[in-house]
Amino acid sequence: MSKYLELRNNPPKLSIKKGAKEVVFTTISCMCDNKHTIQFKKNEQGEFTVNGRGGAMSNWQMKCDTIDLTWAADEEDWGEVIAMINTGTSNVSEVRVR
Repeated sequence: MSKYLELRNNPPKLSIKKGAKEVVFTTISCMCDNKHTIQFKKNEQGEFTVNGRGGAMSNWQMKCDTIDLTWAADEEDWGEVIAMINTGTSNVSEVRVR
């Protein structure tokens, strides 16, 4: 079974501390289990920006807009952010926080 299908059937339990300055999600694609990362980083105004870290955000084919992702991140609703990312062709496999 592919890693993507494992994540679809059994999503990992991820926790993200309140007040994080940077959150980086590793995702696994349905195409050959390729790995990519999505980075959320606070700017000087204290709001999150989202970055595909070398890949266009459209590559994930999420059924939401990046504005929705950043607004959910600003509210620190990380469960919603993960759910939105998982609507596309990749699933979140792990998270790094600082």
